[in-house]
Amino acid sequence: MCTLVVQRTLNHPWPLILGANRDEMIGRSWRAPARHWPDRPQTTAGLDLGGGGSWLGLNDYGVVAAVLNQPRTLGPDSAKRTRGELPLEALDHADAYTAAGALCHIDPRAYRPFHLFIADNRNAYVLSSDGRGDVLVQTLSAGLSMITAHGLNAHPPSARVRTYLPRFAKAAPPDPERGAWEDWKRLLACPLFDADDGPAGAMNIHGEDGFATVSSSLIALPEQRNKDRPPVWLFTSTPGDAASYDGIYTQL
Repeated sequence: MCTLVVQRTLNHPWPLILGANRDEMIGRSWRAPARHWPDRPQTTAGLDLGGGGSWLGLNDYGVVAAVLNQPRTLGPDSAKRTRGELPLEALDHADAYTAAGALCHIDPRAYRPFHLFIADNRNAYVLSSDGRGDVLVQTLSAGLSMITAHGLNAHPPSARVRTYLPRFAKAAPPDPERGAWEDWKRLLACPLFDADDGPAGAMNIHGEDGFATVSSSLIALPEQRNKDRPPVWLFTSTPGDAASYDGIYTQL
């Protein structure tokens, strides 16, 4: 997972809306979000077949979690645990506050550097580790935020934040009630970048080195979860096509 766009709106029917692009090596095998773990029946998440973990998931309690690599730490390390464990461990909890409290006490030396996003319809956090010191916990305030490999709203050094956070701020906000996500779909699919930044500054990457944007997700969490207003999760494995999203999440 390489880019998260988060809109937090207090006292709103949909207090948390998330747009997520996953950038990864094209040859790394994975499966689309589903209930892949029999021992975690409450969890719906994408499955990374290499490490066995996930990059993004949602549980039946309304907690969403995603992990991002920090710069220059792509790929596994045989001496470390897979970072894909972290979203799954967060999704074992019934609320974001408890999950963040538990995950901030992990041994940072056990994992390569990461940023871990954890949220529900009340709270949202980014837990960051450089693999050495204590895990840093940041709380997302209300409004629009963007998380990349460089961290929360990190411009500089993130060219992607500099280029795209203003565009998301000007875009029409999603309306999950009406299924209206057009502007966010268009921006998540956008391959444009500033000439001074190079292709890495694009939102949708088409890397000639085998590294590219391989999937996109749109998630909305309702203020009050019930059978008439479950969470929304739209997913596509062809992120350049704004019309290719399918519904993933089904409330049981």
